[in-house]
Parts: sequence; structure tokens; C-alpha cells
Amino acid sequence: MADPLEPINRGIGNINGGILIGIMQPSGRVYRAIVPPPARRSINHFTRNITYPTRLVNNMLQGRWADASDESRRFLCNTTAGVGGFLDVATRWKMPKSNANFGQTLTHWGWKPDTYLMIPMLGPSDDCHAMGLALDKASEPWNYFFPYNLASYGSTYNRLSDQTEDAVQYIHTEADPYVGAKNIWTYISKDTSPDWQSHGAKDPGTLQTLGVALIKPKDPKFLQHGRTMSVRMSSTGRNMKLNYWLQKTNAPLVYISPGQGLHRESNVTLALAEMIFENGYSVVTTTGVFHPEFMKNAATVDLPAYPPNDCHDLLTEFTDFDRALEKKHPGLFGKRALVGFSMGGFQALYLAAREKQAAPDLLHFDRYVAINTPVDLQVGYKSIDHCYDATKAWPADKRQTLVNTAVHKVASLLNMPASSQATLPFNAIESKFLVGMSFKLTLRDTIFSSQMQHNMGVLQTPLSKWRRDPCYNEILQYSFDDYYHRFVLPYYMKAGVGAADFTREVNLRTYERNLRVNPKIRVLVNHNDFILNPKDISWLKSTLPSSRLTIFPNGGHLGNLTSPPFQQKIIRSLEGL
Repeated sequence: MADPLEPINRGIGNINGGILIGIMQPSGRVYRAIVPPPARRSINHFTRNITYPTRLVNNMLQGRWADASDESRRFLCNTTAGVGGFLDVATRWKMPKSNANFGQTLTHWGWKPDTYLMIPMLGPSDDCHAMGLALDKASEPWNYFFPYNLASYGSTYNRLSDQTEDAVQYIHTEADPYVGAKNIWTYISKDTSPDWQSHGAKDPGTLQTLGVALIKPKDPKFLQHGRTMSVRMSSTGRNMKLNYWLQKTNAPLVYISPGQGLHRESNVTLALAEMIFENGYSVVTTTGVFHPEFMKNAATVDLPAYPPNDCHDLLTEFTDFDRALEKKHPGLFGKRALVGFSMGGFQALYLAAREKQAAPDLLHFDRYVAINTPVDLQVGYKSIDHCYDATKAWPADKRQTLVNTAVHKVASLLNMPASSQATLPFNAIESKFLVGMSFKLTLRDTIFSSQMQHNMGVLQTPLSKWRRDPCYNEILQYSFDDYYHRFVLPYYMKAGVGAADFTREVNLRTYERNLRVNPKIRVLVNHNDFILNPKDISWLKSTLPSSRLTIFPNGGHLGNLTSPPFQQKIIRSLEGL
């Protein structure tokens, strides 16, 4: 969706984020503690019931006569048997529900939204739906009479209070929450459903990988149950945050190092932390080296990519965190373990292989667990580029439409109940492209953040925090191979690091002997992980004994992270601590 007002929209988005974090989140927690969930649901039911006239009018304006009839019956039942609408008896009696508003009506009449807007307090919208929202409010009678108009504001606050935690988590974890919200809105604002049919063969590896997007902690409040600490980094002098969950008595302390571009509060990281915490371990979650939070606060280089630098910065961060935790909670920690997944898994094995070379004053782990680790990063990024280019198999004149359909399905799935997400409706080209795109967006954020810190002059588009679209469009033309050859190599060659050094250090085979003899290592991978080739699997088998290596037949890349057998193996990998 076009964004000609991007600087203004970003400013409003920043204000909205500040209100969410500074006002809505703390006040919402107090409100939810006082007002129990049944009462909050009753207020939402009442609000929906009293705005029935808006839905009736819009159903009629769109010619949806059956929906207008259903909504009228629902209003009658909920107003009478539902005590003025505070109880939703109509749903209990399985009466159909339809949501109709003026935004739908305007698009039904032919208005095609094409300009993205950020609305103060209410968030993402567009030219059409913003006008529709204004008409919705104008059509609600209680907005015209005092004190009922105050009840309207109260009902809006009640509804938003239940969404605040997810919104704040999104702001924290996304490198650029503004553009993420815009991309999502472009698709979820559509009044039509995507084409759910999936023609052609499927690719199990990438299809299972897409399941990562649906992984969440079992307890929606798990993040809130933990604590956050800010620690000054000895390497950079800047503050870096960690999240942690403590057992009440002395327990092993597990550090979780996430995949490329993932944040310490991302759902995948939290789901893994929750599982480990429930099994009796204290847990710390950290941010990946390719995420702007790490790049700005804990990295001693401008470009992440070279394992000796990245892993040294990680180990320094872990050491600073450990000292701060020991000082604040003396006597609560036993042995230390490092659990890394995806890129974090590679870094865990890299640190394990070089632990004897680490300075004695840096943290030493008693166990290294690598989950779905790549073996050779060059093989991994070439696989990602190959996935992203999968759409070239589509006819050029249909390619953009098919891409839009695939992304529309993703956006729709994320807004559906978990029961609707059991079977992902993507063929091989779609699933490969979507996996490649997710990594490509991480690369976009990495390049932009690095060039804002140290502009190498590679990008032709001017860098601006407030108008990023042109620069993002240019960056998205770069592959991972381009990142390596056009950004990384020139940057590190100035420090005396050449292509041969990279080839050696990005491949775990370089440290085969060290990995073979280290008894503290445990590795879990999936046979159909797209970032591993058959030679990588064979090398793992020949290097690590079966007691330290587990290979699952399926799961793609992290797609089976929440399956009971996989989780049981993770916990077994920590036994003995």
C-alpha cells in the first residue's frame, strides 16, 4: 500500500507506541487486575450489541439481507435474554454473526484503498477505512449524548486493554514495527478472503518451517511472569536488556540464544524458554546478533556475519549478564547451559569448539545445546536465496498476483484461531518463497540498521529514519550473496579479514576435532531442514556420537520445536546439570 505520508505516519506511530508502553500497558495491567475477564467480556458484548444499528445499516447498504436478518435476531435475543447485551446468548444459541462497517461498504461500492494512514491512538488504517471509521462513529447514537459518550471511550479502552500486551511485545521484537504493521494491514484490511486452494506439489521441509510463525508460549502471560534487566556492556559501554525467569531455589541457569534477527521476547524464543523453565531450570533469553537491538548495543562491529567477532560479542554479553544476575540473585544459580537455535545453534557450537581459546574471565558453559543449527553458513544463505527465487517458476505476468495471494493467506491465518491453522494451504513454490521472504526481511533490517550506523556508500538511495520505503525497496533487491560480497567482504577486508578467512570460519567442519572431543555438546536437527544438505547430515553423523546427536526425520527448520518428542529430547540434552 502506498505511503506518501510516511514521515507523518511514522511520527504518529511513535506517539502511539509511547502511549501504549507508557500509559496503556501499566494502566491496562491495573485495570485487568481489578476487572476480571468475565466482566471485560461482558463489556465487549454490550458494546457490540449497542452498535447493532451500524451493522444493520451496512449490511443493507451492501445488499447482505441474510446477514442483516441474523444481526437483528442477535440484537433482539441479546438485548432481552442477554440482559441488555452483557451476555452473548445469541452465540451460545449458534446464531450466525457478521461484522459490517462503513469501511466494508465503501470498498463494496468501489473505493479501492491505496494510501496508508496511521491514526492517533487507534493505529493502522488507510484512506478508505479511516473514512469508514469516522462514519461508524457518526452512526453510533451514544456518541452524541453525555455521559453515554464517556461509556463509548470506556468500551474502547476495555477492548484495547486486552490487546496492549501483544502490541507492546510486537513493538519490542520487530526491528521496524511500523513497516511490519503496514505490510500486515495491507492484507488483513481486504474484505475478500484469499484463494485458499493450493495447486501443485508441496515441499514438506519449508511447509513445516512455516509453522514457526504460529509458535507461541502456552501461557499468554509467560512474558509478564518474567523479569527484565538492563546491563551495561563492558565491550561497548551501552546498555543491553535481557529477560529472565528464576526458580525459587538453586537451579541450573540456561541462556537461550535465538536465530537470525530474532528478539529475546519473540514468541519462538519465549516458547522455548517456557518449556525449559517448566522443567525446573532458570532461564535467560537474549537477542540475536542480526537484530538491531544487539547491533546497536552489544556489537563491536558494524556488520554481523563473521563468527569470530559475533561470537566473541555474544560471549562478552553472556558474561556481563551472568555477573549482573549473580550480584542481584546470589546463590540461586547452579551450572550454566547455552541453548541456541538456528543461527544461535551455530554460535553455540562455535563457542563450544573454541572454549579453550576464550579468555579465562569470560563465562564458560557446562553444556552447549544446538537446535536446528546450520553446518556451513554459506550453504544456509544460498538455500535462503534459492527459496526466495522460487517464484521465478511462475509465469511473469501472473507472478505478482500469486505472490500477493500467498502473503494474503499468511496474514489471514495469523488472525484465525489455532484450530484453523492445522493444515497450511501452501504449495511448494509458496512455502519456499514465504520462508525465503521472512529471512529476506531480516536481511533488510540488518542492512538498513548497519548502514545507518556506518554508511559504506553501497546504497544509492538516501538513508532516512523517517522515509524508509525507497531505501527498503532498494535493499530488497539484494540477496544474501550480495550482502556477503558487496557489504561484508569489503568491510572486513579493511580489517585484514579475507574471503579465505570467511570460508574457514563460517563452516563448522573447520573445528571438527574440537567438536568431536567436547563431551558437553548436544545437537538436535531435522533431516529435511532446508539449510542442511545431505553432506552436512553425513558430517554430523560422522563427527558426533549418537549419544550427542539426534536427527528427526521431519520438522523442517524449527517447525517441530513444540512437538512433545522434540521437547523431551531438548530436556534430556540438559540432564546432568
